[in-house]
Amino acid sequence: MNAEVFVDTNIFLYAISDRAEEQVKAGLARELLLTQSWGWSVQVAGEFFVTATSSKRPFRLSPYQAAEYVKIWLNYPTASLGPSTVLRALEIQQRFQVNYWDAAIIAAAAELGCHTIYTEDLSHNQDYNGVTVMNPFLS
Repeated sequence: MNAEVFVDTNIFLYAISDRAEEQVKAGLARELLLTQSWGWSVQVAGEFFVTATSSKRPFRLSPYQAAEYVKIWLNYPTASLGPSTVLRALEIQQRFQVNYWDAAIIAAAAELGCHTIYTEDLSHNQDYNGVTVMNPFLS
């Protein structure tokens, strides 16, 4: 399965937030998930689960609630992290000097055929071999 855009963990976390100070971002994140042809990766699924259930978060989900979201979202295009993804991530990490986990997200996006990654964790408008980062929260 292919997707047009790749969605990073922070977009999912905003989409489930009920914190007053995050409502603008929450609305934008929900709109993105409802209107875009998006994909993600098993890495992002795991990051979402761990972060959404963390006791350090002011708004957190129970493990059951977080797992239910993950189960639903796994119906969308989901990149696995196989050997080819790891090798591509290592190349991206060396070429662009980003951390490995960000490189793995870029590699997974490329494998899904995405030309855009929605995140606030990488440099806005940066192109990584044909995959461009967009921060949807910048005005």
